[in-house]
Formats: sequence, C-alpha cells, structure tokens
Amino acid sequence: MADRIPGFCALCRSRCGSVGVVENGVLLAQEPDPSHPTGKALCMKGRAAPEIVANPQRLLYPVRRTAPKGSQDPGWRRISWDEALDETAAQLNRIKAAHGAEAVAFSITSPSGSPLSDGIKWVERLVNAFGSPNLSRGTEICNWHKDEAHAYTFGRGIGSPDFEHTGCVLLWGHNPSATWLDHATGVNDAVRRGAKLVVVDPRRVGFAMRADQWLRVRPGSDGALALGIAGEMIRNGWFDADFLREHSNGPLLVRGDTGRLLREGDLSGQPGGARLVAWNEARGAFACYDPATGLYEGGPEGIALRAVRTVAIDGVEVECRSAFQRYADLCDDYPPDRVAQICWVNADAVTQTARLLFHHRPVSYYAWSGVGQHTNATQTDRAIALLYALTGDFDAQGGNVEFSHLPARDVGGRELMPAGQLAKCISAQAQPLGPARKGAIGSDALYRAILQEEPYAIRALVGFGANLVMSHANPQAARQALSKLEFCVHADVTLTPTAQFADIVLPVNTPWEREALRVGFEVSQAAEELVQLRPAMIPSAGESRSDAWIVFELAKRMGLGEHFWNGDIDAAYRYILEPTGISLEVLRQQPEGMRQPLAPAYRKYARQPRGFATPSGKVEVYSETFLGAGQDPLPGYVEPVPRLIADAAVKQAFPLVLTSAKLPQFCHSQHRQIPSLRRKSPEPVVTLHPETAAGRGIANGDWVALSTPSGTVRMKAAFDTHLDQRVVCAQYGWWQGSQELGLAGYEPFSTDGANFNLLIGDGELDPISGSAPHRSYVCNVRPLEGKSA
Repeated sequence: MADRIPGFCALCRSRCGSVGVVENGVLLAQEPDPSHPTGKALCMKGRAAPEIVANPQRLLYPVRRTAPKGSQDPGWRRISWDEALDETAAQLNRIKAAHGAEAVAFSITSPSGSPLSDGIKWVERLVNAFGSPNLSRGTEICNWHKDEAHAYTFGRGIGSPDFEHTGCVLLWGHNPSATWLDHATGVNDAVRRGAKLVVVDPRRVGFAMRADQWLRVRPGSDGALALGIAGEMIRNGWFDADFLREHSNGPLLVRGDTGRLLREGDLSGQPGGARLVAWNEARGAFACYDPATGLYEGGPEGIALRAVRTVAIDGVEVECRSAFQRYADLCDDYPPDRVAQICWVNADAVTQTARLLFHHRPVSYYAWSGVGQHTNATQTDRAIALLYALTGDFDAQGGNVEFSHLPARDVGGRELMPAGQLAKCISAQAQPLGPARKGAIGSDALYRAILQEEPYAIRALVGFGANLVMSHANPQAARQALSKLEFCVHADVTLTPTAQFADIVLPVNTPWEREALRVGFEVSQAAEELVQLRPAMIPSAGESRSDAWIVFELAKRMGLGEHFWNGDIDAAYRYILEPTGISLEVLRQQPEGMRQPLAPAYRKYARQPRGFATPSGKVEVYSETFLGAGQDPLPGYVEPVPRLIADAAVKQAFPLVLTSAKLPQFCHSQHRQIPSLRRKSPEPVVTLHPETAAGRGIANGDWVALSTPSGTVRMKAAFDTHLDQRVVCAQYGWWQGSQELGLAGYEPFSTDGANFNLLIGDGELDPISGSAPHRSYVCNVRPLEGKSA
C-alpha cells in the first residue's frame, strides 16, 4: 500500500502544492494537491519527479579532479564527505587569509527555476558570514528588474497580481504557462470571471492566443511601446490624475538647466532650504514639499500635476517643468505611428490597449525575463512601472499588492557582512545603481576579475548549481576563467559543463529526499498564510545531501559554525519560526502545513505620511537618484545593442533579430535527459517565419546554422506563421543527452553544438543592471548541407 505524503514541488517559482506517492522507499508519482493554495495543477516537470529522482546521470558521491583543467577527462576520483569539506574549507580560508574574502566569489543558480529555493537563504548566509561581496546569482537576467529596479519607482518590487479581484491582467514578457503554473491558474480564473487580458510578447504562445490585445512587440523595443501606450492614456485623460497628484513626485518642479528638482533654497537664494517645490494652481504660488514628512506646506489642495514656471535663480531665468509634465512630454514623443515603426505593432493597437487598461481597472500585471534580458532593461522596467502608475492601481485591491505575511525571521544574514565589504564588490564602480548594491555581480564581471584581475583578482569560486557555461553570455570566456581559478568547488545534482571545471564536486539531492521549510507561498493572501515543512519522502540516493546540509557542515569547518547554530538545522528552523508562534515539532507532524489567517491590507501608502520607500516618499516619476549616477531620470528609450545595430556591415550580415524563450518541458539547462520530457522536445529548435525560411532555402525540420557576431551553433528549423518575418526565436540550455532515448548530448563550446549562449556577446550590457541581450541580439540563419530531417 503506497503512502501519500503532502508536500510542495520545488522545481520552479510556482512551488505547487503536491502529494508524493511513495512505496517501499521509492517515489512512484507526484500529483497535484487541490487543498493546497498553489496545488490546483502540476506541470509535466513536476509529474516527472520519479524520473528526476531515478536519473542515471545523477552525481551520488563527492569527487575530486585528478587531471589538469583542460584535460578531456577530469579523472574524477570518489572521495569522502570529510575529505571534500575539509579540503574546501582549507582552500577557501587560505585564499581569504592571503587576499581577503573578496578574492573568493560565490555563484548560485536561480531559485525561480531550480530546487535551490529550498536552501538559498542558507547559501546567502554563508556568503555574508564569509564576507564575500561577490555573488554571481544571475539576478540581472532574472528577477532584478521586476524586484529591485521596480523599487526605484515604487519603493518595493512588483508585488503579486491580485488575480482574484482584478479587472484586467497585463502580461508583459511573462508567459506563466511555461514559467509559473500557479500564475497561469490565476490568469485563467480571472479571464473566466470576465477580466480582460493584454499580452505583450513577440510570440503568440500561451495566453497570447486568448488575449483581448496581443501586442507582437519587436524584441527589445518594449520601452518605446510602454511610452507610447502611456502617451495615449495621458492625451486622452485615461489616467488617475488624483493618484499621481497626491502620491507621486509628478507635481515637483524640475530645473531646466541642471535637471535637478527645484528646491526652496533656489527660490530664496539662501543656502539650505532642502525642501522641494511644486506649483499650487489654486493659490497662484509655489508650495514647498518636505520629503521627510511627505507633506506639502499648506496642504495638497490645488497642487498642479502639470506646470511650467520660469524662476529667477542666481539672477538667471530658468524654466522649470513639473516632473509629470516632463514625463508627458517624453511620452508625447512616441505617438502611435512612431511606436508602430519602432516596435512593429499596429498603431491602432497602441490606442486600443491604452483605452482597455483605463476602462477595465483595476489592472494587475507581471513582467519578467522577457523584459529583463535586454541592454535597455532597467529603463524599460521604469517605463512599464510608470505606465502602471497611470492606472492608480498600485497596492490596490485587484492591482499589484504585497499581501500580508507572517513575521518569520529572515536568515539571509545581511547583518553578518563585515563593514565596508560591499564597497569592494567588483561591479560597484561600473554599476552603482544595479545589483552590486547588494553584492551581486554579473558573469562578465566575474570573468574579467579572474582573467584580467580587474579591479582585483578573483581566485576561487564556490558554486551552488550555477551552470554558467550554459546559462550566461560568452561561454568561451567562462571556459577560460573557470580554468584559471586556483580553486573551484561546485555543488550540483549532475556533472554539468560548468561542474566539469571544478576541483571538487559535491552531490546535491533532489527535493523529495530532504526537508524544506517554506513560510508563505506568495501568490495570494491564502497562500501567504500557509507555513509548511515538506518532509523527506524517500532516502537520499547514494551520499547526496541537501544544499542546507552542505552549507552548515562547510560553515563549521570554516570557523563560522556560530552563525549556523553549530550545525543544528532544526535550531535554525526554530529561529525562523519563533515569531510566528508555530512549533517545529507540531509542524513536522502536519506535513500538509499550518495556516494562520491574515487580513490583506490595501493602499498601505495612504496610511502613512511617507507612503513609499523612495527618496521623495512618493512614486518616483522623475528619479534624481538616476540623474546623480549619470543616468536618464526619465525612462528614455534607447535601442537594444545600439552599437551593433548601428553598424552597417553587421546589419547586412545579420539582418534578423534573435530572441529566446523558456521551454515548458525543462528548467533552464536541466532535465533534457528525462525521457518523458525529452520526448516532447527531442532536438534544439530555432523558430522562424516560413517566408523567412523560404528566402534562405530552408525547409521545416532542416538543420540550420544560426549565427551572430559572437558565434555559430546548429539547430533544427521549425516554422511559426505568427512570428514577425524579421524575428527568429531559439532555444537555450541544450547539452544533455538521453541514454534511454538514444539521443546524444551537445558539446557546449562547439559550432556543431547547440549552446545558445555561444551566440550572445557581453560587450554591450544594460548600463545600470548589467543585463545581457539574451532576447534581442542580431543574427542570420542558413541551411546546413546534408542535415535535413
């Protein structure tokens, strides 16, 4: 008789509630758990759990390299956990003692597309306790824009769409059918209730096929589209003027000479006077605003949202425009016909979308990597955020909200980072507004610090699942950099192309073989009320262990045990849970989890004077923070990879736009060895319009050479009549073979391979975040002789 054990799937961001079916220590199935707030459905990856556990390619024991790096065969030799951890601790402490903690970098895979979500906080705690300001976490091509760049506008991340109460869902560069199943469930339920749906995506996939408005945007031109839609909303009065007047810095006047906000001292000519200045239309006078209190002198009545005033400053007449007027002027530069030319969308669709968004409020939206993987990603996020501000639905019921959550303790350990260490981050000077503010670095900066030792030498790398070779731009630089390291240790489930460069590789188990604590499941108020300790459903295969166990054991050997409860993970769980009043022992007896009812709170900004965690205490239409860092304080549009597309020779050789997207069958570069998943997508594919193919002599199913200024790979052609003829979409993450299906793997550094990232250069990056152009590069496609289907 099989046991049915409640839990949740940790393979991706959705963390779907599930039930494990176990018999005699074997996982037979993983099924959805409809009683769980995220358990209405389970994707094909989640249902493949038994195959993932039984995968013959799994790493089961710690191994050490015996051959020099660069050898075709690393000569892996099995070692004990004590040997592996003792040597790792000794090497890292040696380098730290000689060169400082900053000489050791860490890397982690995305918790949004891997089971690292079970243990990421422990890895972060180790990084902070060790004192490294250099963590390569891929945030610049994953979550940074929607979470951190978004905070430059609203003071917090994008939040959660309130699907239950929304009147219109806007999906921008986010296909939840492939990336977040519970989001897909929420969108589907909202549409069934009558909510309108707008999808911005170069491909007609997922919800784009059901959308009231599908905008087939040119990859990388999303910022211009956002400005164009916003311009139509402003021109037609389809926006919440009261929200912007009361809760944004839109009324504040901006000096035409310096670009800085007008200050009280500018009016008086006296030093000091740091209060900001708006125009009170009703009184016909200037009104000072105090960011410290969030209050206007004399109250907010009569404050003008749109104003143009001439001010005498030090004897010079200076025109000052309100921040909102400047934003409106910027949007006015992108009328529908110009947007159509830039973005390759129908001009009428721009107006129709603007009308739909306003007349079907409240609007909820989500934008993810489809927006973030471009060289203009940060300003694009700002443009979309300000478009959303026009609806007035921020933190409103039916809009994007931050649901109430339980008071669990955060164990990421930011307080453990030694004073002054974050300033040593290798990206701090180049990208002061970007991920470096929290010690996160891009792969380009990591490779440069290893190879050129700029701004100083990185000598060791500690990796937790980050497959840099397959998931980041410029894999050739990755190969050189990883080969040069003095020491590299990598923890993973399989021997990935990146793990092949390590000195020691540590075997990580699967989610069904370990406990994991989750406080809140994010997507709804009901989901945030749930606390669950997922049990280990089956024994760990071989000597594989959890990321948490590895971190705690390594910390003890590095002399950091006091920060990790001396290796007692249960004590750490109790520390997290203590403020909630939930006992670990009781929670362990209830694997389905425990709920603590919470009341949602909407429009929280209206109940406190400084409603937003921004410099002005308001929604930042105009960002002096950006201005001070030499960036555009408004979300001005800049073309993606501008130097490449401005080069006439490049344009002639590579006339097509290359984009990419996640396959629903796989988690990034994982699981292509799993038979049930690989059968659905046996070969790497590049999708193009039939007319584009015909002009190049390519038939459906032909093997083709896909080339960019950075490299060439081979893939199979597939036709899609819904794509723009100037756009091709290629798959990423291909390296694994499937023994069961007789399918060979793909060499990650060869032109005969299919490593998408060989095509993507890192010479042009987003100047603020460092994002690489994974979804808006230039390319061409040609047939390969003798390689048709």
